[in-house]
Amino acid sequence: MAGLPSTARVVIIGGGVVGTSSLYHLAKAGWTDCVLLEKNELTSGSTWHAAGNVPTFSSSWSLMNMQRYSTELYRGLADAVEYPMNYHVTGSLRLAHTKERMQEFQRAKGMGRYQGMDIDVVGVDEIKRRYPFIETHDLKGALYDPSDGDIDPAQLTQALAKGARDLGAKIIRFCPVTGVRREKDEWVVTTPQGEIRCEIVVNAAGYRAAEVGRMFGREVPMMVMSHQYILFEEIPELAAWSKEQGKKLPLLRDVDTSYYLRQEKAGMNLGPYERNCRAHWATPGDPMPEDFSFQLFPDDLDRLEHYLADAVARVPILGTAGLSKVINGPIPYAPDGNPLIGPMPGLPNAFEACVFTFGIAQGGGAGKVLAEWVTQGQTEWDMWSCDPRRFTSFASAPDYCVAKGMEIYGNEYAIQFPRHAWPEGRDRKLSPIHDRTKALGGRFDAYNGWERATWYAQPGDDISEGATLTFRRDGPWQHRVREECLAVRDAAGILDLPGFSRFNLEGPGAAEWLSLQVTGLVPKPGRIGLVYFADDKGRIVTEMSVVRHGEDQMTLITAAVAQWHDFEWLKSRMPGDAAFTLTDRTEDYSTQILAGPNSRRILADVCDADLALPWLTHQETRIAGRWAKLVRVSFAGELGWEIHTKIGDTGAIFDAIWAAGQKHGLKPFGMYALDSLRLEKGYRAWKGDLSTDYSILQGGLERFVKWEKPDFRGKAALQNEKQQGVKKRFVTLVVENPGDCDAPYMSTLWHGGQIVGETTSGGWGHRIDKSIALGMLRVDLTEPGTSVEVEIFGDRFQAVVQKDEPLWDPRNERLRA
Repeated sequence: MAGLPSTARVVIIGGGVVGTSSLYHLAKAGWTDCVLLEKNELTSGSTWHAAGNVPTFSSSWSLMNMQRYSTELYRGLADAVEYPMNYHVTGSLRLAHTKERMQEFQRAKGMGRYQGMDIDVVGVDEIKRRYPFIETHDLKGALYDPSDGDIDPAQLTQALAKGARDLGAKIIRFCPVTGVRREKDEWVVTTPQGEIRCEIVVNAAGYRAAEVGRMFGREVPMMVMSHQYILFEEIPELAAWSKEQGKKLPLLRDVDTSYYLRQEKAGMNLGPYERNCRAHWATPGDPMPEDFSFQLFPDDLDRLEHYLADAVARVPILGTAGLSKVINGPIPYAPDGNPLIGPMPGLPNAFEACVFTFGIAQGGGAGKVLAEWVTQGQTEWDMWSCDPRRFTSFASAPDYCVAKGMEIYGNEYAIQFPRHAWPEGRDRKLSPIHDRTKALGGRFDAYNGWERATWYAQPGDDISEGATLTFRRDGPWQHRVREECLAVRDAAGILDLPGFSRFNLEGPGAAEWLSLQVTGLVPKPGRIGLVYFADDKGRIVTEMSVVRHGEDQMTLITAAVAQWHDFEWLKSRMPGDAAFTLTDRTEDYSTQILAGPNSRRILADVCDADLALPWLTHQETRIAGRWAKLVRVSFAGELGWEIHTKIGDTGAIFDAIWAAGQKHGLKPFGMYALDSLRLEKGYRAWKGDLSTDYSILQGGLERFVKWEKPDFRGKAALQNEKQQGVKKRFVTLVVENPGDCDAPYMSTLWHGGQIVGETTSGGWGHRIDKSIALGMLRVDLTEPGTSVEVEIFGDRFQAVVQKDEPLWDPRNERLRA
């Protein structure tokens, strides 16, 4: 066994499939001075007892990318590293019992085809042809994925380890990490074998990631679930079929019932995700053992009885087989079920690649992503779905993690409907006027933990959870959202917006430094402006509103969910000797949006502000005797103001505005209405329309680029792209005769039988009564009036490219009124 070196460029903590994949990909990138530390033997955590399924299916574009990459890597890995592996590419069938499930499959098929995969949606006859032992009487169809299959997790890990070693990286087994500290811009990792100094550390500790995280002072948002699967003895009928056909059955997933069924040699493997699930190591009376390497939990078959009975009814030959073994082991869950890959929040040169629920399927792609983060500081695909900074401190509370983890596990295969709000872990962060909005009929969803009203129900409306389990636009919210939008158009609406991320940037040199970070101009004192941040490749990192109070005093406002991401983007790029400071003030203030033609009259009744100040200005005033900041902008696209208030004053100010507004037709409106209103203005949404999957120029944001500036981040890349010409560009589309559904994120755009782009968001515009899609389109098709097709849940609809201006109030006359 190799001894512990005293230094390394990168130290990876954890020797499962993700840790070894990260080491392998770092070595492939030329970073060979890397060391992996494993407390026991490789694969001793969740990897050793993993079932080893390797699907590509996901409803997430980035996760599908990552899983697709894994299948491509695994197919050639044995030859590439000269290590034999059992990898069976059998294909898979995901069964659909409902129309909604078939819609989900059609959307996944569209995304998969865009990524170059031959995913297909098949009928009942095709299911029976591919899987002759199945009962199909109650099925609608299935998703067939020819790239799906299973792999031996231990062999995969050892192959990745061999590949990494052959390239020069080191693996030290039986070397637990006992501490981590920061010294002189280095990390010092402590082990029983001594200390190792390094530039960068990666937490790849799997279900022990929280334990390792605490060594950094970091509370990793995670919990541990007990996951069982059952192995069955040989089934003669199946053995005969496999011998005759020369292959295994496709992997079967009955996602509406919640289990997978896989051929294992001549037997079967049944793995349910049961509703009556169990968390482990979640209470003081059930602590995580100091070592659980290569260990399992006791069998708990009573939990699986329903799923076993259903599987036997679905595939009757399963009922002829005896049980040979039950595997019950720990797997980690983050509160949304996605892994953590990327920068460790708040710490320099520290990364996470942990909390993988599907580590075998995602391990190959995870190694690629992690290596890109470490070596380049950015990733090829926008990986916000896995970025550790998507969770802020509230999400690390153990009771929250357990509640959300159990909810995700019990609904592992659930359809992600756009208007469905998961009920667990709610009411973590409440607006100062939450009671008022709730009393008005507000229905809520969480945005970075903040409860915001999505729509306002009235007596008699169906507010059941079941009513939200649809992709159709005409749910019970639809007519209420229309009323809210029209109130904003014709009178006035007020929207409570707690949790806006806000950072104070102040001190000598602040404005000069900010100018180098953004593509455009920093607004003048007394003004507010929208600015965009590009990475070194010219890609869209984020947008912020800059409220400039003085020469070197300003507030930067960004999305609630972007709080840790955007703060860290700014903080990590500040010079070490900066005379200016950056302070997170998110928790100190709240915001309402007051918008509509009567909004000026309402404010005139409650304050003495100069309401004639033009668009993109701001001023202080007093309402109900309390301080407030009026900012003359409106994401709703009507005359309006953002009203920023101190948390303790928000209730009194809201009450005064609400009372004054009644004679002016003031109504509350929610996030669904705001989304409709912003689509009609072509305003972009963060991590949908605005992401690192697109450059500033592709995003149609050149008007926010000031080429005459001496320098700014991403300028060289953008100049080169401008010279070469963009390949695709942001467009607004109006979908003609769109049917029952609007275009979701990543719907495929077609022209002449070819894929030519994708949507980035979509919905119904109530002021124009049309279905709108924003998206990225091949540049030669972006001329206004060009007709393309948008694929919405498998059906294609005509869509027309619009002028590069808002659909509603194109000259912003109402906004500037």
